[in-house]
Amino acid sequence: MTKQKLSIISLLIVCIASFTVLLSIGSDIYREAPPIPTKVVNTNGKVIFTENDIQRGQLVWRSMGGHQLGSIWGHGSYVAPDWTADWLHREANNWLELRSREEFNKPFTQLSKSQQAGLEQLLRDDLRPNNYNPETGIITISPTRSDAVSMLQQHYIGLFGDDPAYQPLREDYAMKEGTVSTAERREQLTAFFFWSAWAATTERVNQNYTYTNNWPYDPVIGNTPTSSNIVWSILSVVVLIAGVGALAWYHAALKHEPLPTPPKYDPLFDGKPTASQKAVGKYFFTAIGLFLLQVFLGGITAHYGVEGQDFYGIPLSEILPYSVTRTWHTQLAVFWIATAWLGTGLYIAPALSGHEPKFQRLGVNVLWVALVVVVLGSMAGEWLAVQQYLDLDTSYLLGHQGQEYIDLGRLWQILLLVGLLIWLALVTRAIRPALSQQGEMRAVIWVLYASCVAIGLFYGAGLFQGKHTNLAIAEYWRWWVVHLWVEGFFETFATSVIALMFVRLGLVRAATANSAVLFATVVFLTGGLIGTLHHLYFTGTPTSVIAWGAIFSALEVVPLALIGFEAVESYRMRNATPWMARYKWAIMFFVATAFWNLIGAGVLGFLINPPVALYFIQGLNTTATHAHGAFMGVYGMLGIGLMLFCLRGLAGETKGWDDKWLKWAFWSLNIGLVAMLAMSLLPVGLVQFFAVIENGYWFARSPEVLHSPLVETLVWLRMPGDMLFGAGGIFLGIFLAKLVVNAIKQGSGKKAEALAR
Repeated sequence: MTKQKLSIISLLIVCIASFTVLLSIGSDIYREAPPIPTKVVNTNGKVIFTENDIQRGQLVWRSMGGHQLGSIWGHGSYVAPDWTADWLHREANNWLELRSREEFNKPFTQLSKSQQAGLEQLLRDDLRPNNYNPETGIITISPTRSDAVSMLQQHYIGLFGDDPAYQPLREDYAMKEGTVSTAERREQLTAFFFWSAWAATTERVNQNYTYTNNWPYDPVIGNTPTSSNIVWSILSVVVLIAGVGALAWYHAALKHEPLPTPPKYDPLFDGKPTASQKAVGKYFFTAIGLFLLQVFLGGITAHYGVEGQDFYGIPLSEILPYSVTRTWHTQLAVFWIATAWLGTGLYIAPALSGHEPKFQRLGVNVLWVALVVVVLGSMAGEWLAVQQYLDLDTSYLLGHQGQEYIDLGRLWQILLLVGLLIWLALVTRAIRPALSQQGEMRAVIWVLYASCVAIGLFYGAGLFQGKHTNLAIAEYWRWWVVHLWVEGFFETFATSVIALMFVRLGLVRAATANSAVLFATVVFLTGGLIGTLHHLYFTGTPTSVIAWGAIFSALEVVPLALIGFEAVESYRMRNATPWMARYKWAIMFFVATAFWNLIGAGVLGFLINPPVALYFIQGLNTTATHAHGAFMGVYGMLGIGLMLFCLRGLAGETKGWDDKWLKWAFWSLNIGLVAMLAMSLLPVGLVQFFAVIENGYWFARSPEVLHSPLVETLVWLRMPGDMLFGAGGIFLGIFLAKLVVNAIKQGSGKKAEALAR
C-alpha cells in the first residue's frame, strides 16, 4: 500500500470515528440536559415560574442580544456579568440574609464565623439537592429560597428597565436604558436566569456534582472543581507532551526532499484571468470594507469597557448600544474572513481545472449580491431586535438569535446557508474537470474539494437548534458551526489551497505537497473534530464531555508545536526566485498565520483548554486573548494572504500594485495585535484569574474588578495597539483603493485606444 493511500484511509477513519463520537456524545447531551420544568413551586404550593415563563424568558434573552450582553454558563461577552454566576451569588446572599434575620435577628455580616458557617451549610443543603420530579416535571423549592428569588426578581426587573436607582450599575455593565422594553418581558427573563442558575447549583441524580459540573466556582454554594476536572486536565498535559514528542520524532525521521529548481518565469503571471475570476475581485474589496467596519466597531466596543453608555461623553448607547456593536464586531469577523476565503475558492477552481463553465460569471455576481443582502439585512435585524422594536417571535426570525457567531436572525441564517450552497455549486462546476484528472495533485485537489463541501454544508448544523431548544443542546450545535465550520474545515481548505499555489508556482514538488497536506489534515482533524467538546465542559453536559474534550483538545495543539518549520519554509519561498517578489507579502501573511497558529491558537489556546483551567477562567479576558490571537491572527491573516495571492493574478502588471502599503499594513496589523494582547487583554484576564481564586467566579466579572483603577488603566493601554492595528487596516484599504483607481484608468485608456483605431 502506498503512503498516499494509507494517508487517505487514515483520513477516512479519523472522520468516521470522530463524527461517531461527536454524535454519540450529542445523544447523551439530549438525554442528560438540565430539564426544563413544567412549573417551579415552593413547598407551600405557590407557583414561582412556569415552563412558558422560562421559554419566553429565553426568547427575551435572545432578543436583547443574548451572548452579546453578559454571558450564560460562561459563554458570551465580558463587560456585563455572567448572569448565571451573578444570580447564584445574589440569591445566596439573599437566602443567608433572610435566614440570619429569622434565626438570629441580625444581619448575616454581624454573625460569628461559626454561625455564618452553619448557615452556609444550610444554604448548600437547600440549594444542591435535586428536587425535580420527572413524572410531574415540577421543581419544588423551599419558602426561604422562594423569598430569596422574589427579592432577586425585583433587582433584575429594575436593572433591565430604566429605574434610575440602577443607572450606575447599568453603566458599569454597558447596558442601555430600557434594555428590555416591558415589565412582562423582564419578569420572564428572570425565569430563564433562575433556570440557568438552578442547573448550575443542583446536583445530578445520584451524583455529587451539578448539571454544569460544579461551574461556576463559588465555594459558598459548594461549587468547587470536580475530580473529573482535575484528573482529565493532568492527563491532557501528558497526552500533549506525548503527542509533541511523537510528532517531533516523526518529523526528524522524515526524509526531506530538496526543493525543485524554480522556473525562470512565473508560471501563473502570463495567464489571463477568466471572466468569472475577474468578477471575484469585488469579493476581496467587500471583505476589506467589512474588515475596516469591524475594526471601527471593535474600537467602540472596547471603549464601552470604561465608559459603559457613552463614547467620549457622547450618549452613543442610545443609538448603538454595546450589545449591538459587539454583535456586529463578532459577526463581521466571520463575514469578512468568509468572504475572502469564498472568493479564493471561486478564483482557484477555474485556475485548477482550466475550465470556465457557462454563466459562471453571472453566478459569481448573483452570489455576491446575495451575500451583501444577507450581511446588511442581518445587521439591520439585529439592531431592531436589541432596540426592542420587534416582538419576540419576529425578533428570533428576523432579528437576533442571541448566540455568539450565529447571532443573525433565523431567516438570514437560512439565506446564508443557501448562499454557501450556491458557492459550493459554483466551485463544483468549475473544478469538476480537475477532479477526474489523473495527476500528481489529484489527492490534494480532492481534499480541497471535500473541504469546500464541508464548508457549504456544515454551517447548516446551526439550524438543528430552535428558539425553544434546551440551551445545553443549542450550545452543542452552535459549536459545530463555530469550531467545526470555522476552525476545522476552513483550516483544511486553506492548507490545500496554499499547497496548490506553491506547486503551481513550481516551488514545491507535487508528491511532497500531496504527502504533507494529507498528513497535516489527518493530524489536525484527529484532535480538531472531537476537540470541539472542550467548549462544552460546563454547558449542562455529562462528564464524558470533559474526558473526550480534554484529551482531544490537547491533540489539537500537537501539530501547532512544530508550526515553526512551516513558517520557515514559507518564509524561504519569498526569495526562491526573483519573480517571487510579486508574492512577497502574500507569503509574509502566510508566515504570520504560522506564528499566530503557534501563539494564538496553540499557547493561548492551551492556556484555557484543560478543564481545570477553563473552570476558573471561562468567559474572562483570557478567552478574549485567545479569540483575538486565533481568529484574527490565524484566520484573518490567512484570509488576507489568500486574497493578495488572488489579487496578484488579477492585477497583472498594473502599476497600482504598491508593496509599500502592504509592508506597512503587515507590520501594523501584527505589531498592533501583539500590543493589544500583551498590554491589555491578557493582563486583564490574569487580574480576573486571581479574583476568581480569591473570591469566586462572580467577583471576577463584577464592577469591583472590571472598573477598578488597575483594570481600567489596562483597558486604556489597549488603545496604542488598537490604533496601530486600525492603521494597518487603513493601509490595506489604501492599497486596494490604488488598485481600483489604476484599473479604472487602464480601462479608460484601453477604450480610448480602441476609439482611436
